[in-house]
Amino acid sequence: MQSSSAAVAERADAPAVARRRPAWSARVRSVSGAWAGLIPFFLFTGGALILPILFICWQAFRRTAVGVAHRDPVTEQFVRQTHTSFTLSNIHESLQGAQLVSLETSVKLSAITAVIGSVLGLALAYAVVTSRRSVLRQLVTTVAAVTANFGGVPLAFLFVATLDANSGMATTFLADHFGLSLRDDLHFQLAQLSGLTVVYLYFLIPLMVLVIMPALEGLRTQWAEAAENLGASGSQYLRWVAAPILLPSFLGSLLLLFCSAFSAYATAYAINSSFPLVTIRISSVLSGNVLPGQENLGAALALDMIVLVLPMTVVYQLLQRRTSRWLS
Repeated sequence: MQSSSAAVAERADAPAVARRRPAWSARVRSVSGAWAGLIPFFLFTGGALILPILFICWQAFRRTAVGVAHRDPVTEQFVRQTHTSFTLSNIHESLQGAQLVSLETSVKLSAITAVIGSVLGLALAYAVVTSRRSVLRQLVTTVAAVTANFGGVPLAFLFVATLDANSGMATTFLADHFGLSLRDDLHFQLAQLSGLTVVYLYFLIPLMVLVIMPALEGLRTQWAEAAENLGASGSQYLRWVAAPILLPSFLGSLLLLFCSAFSAYATAYAINSSFPLVTIRISSVLSGNVLPGQENLGAALALDMIVLVLPMTVVYQLLQRRTSRWLS
């Protein structure tokens, strides 16, 4: 009797087991299909990001020493033996002399333009978001999307044709009609720090508008109405409600602008190829303008940039995650 009852129970559970197996196998297939879909992403990320970083780290610590020339007994020609070793001399050299000046100048230029661009971009984005004219919002958003991605040699030509010290249109206009000199009276030179600051703001301010506008649009009207019902003024609402919510997003956008300015190269190089920026210095090293034994100095400079930018990227991601808690 017990064996027959057990057989009946086993036959009763069989359909349930059969129903569970297809569901489990379907879930496994869906998970494996999702991972298979990520393979192209992983290949692209590894080939375009991970491998170059590993190559930079490998080259930054390698140094080739050239020995004394001696005559080859077979060819009767003077040859030099080379010896490659792993050392910190490239990193040390990248933080000395002209390399250190270029790194400091890049940080200074990036910090100045990031702060000014973030403040002006926030003000412009706030004016657009609070405006009741949808045409104005669409126009500013479109122009910001275009100018934020406009750079390189075309942007350099635009400013050279406009603000060049000798033949710029604005320079000539001010000199002919107002007797003002950009260089002597306003202390403005396009090829120097003041001029590059204006050039960088051309694409950093629109970038700030695009980045901070979703955070401004995420501020709920219920919060302003609740603050008004509690007797808070407009300035008090901005100070005690809106500002703390927008602060993580603002700081994250500030870091994003800094990294964007810090990595910019083509525009500054086209305006002044001898300006002391770390990106221009890397280009000079890669073009062969180095002393013997310093062939990997460019990799060391690139590693310095990675070490400086990587923590900012991590902080930016953390700030964006904190902002999404309030605005989601």
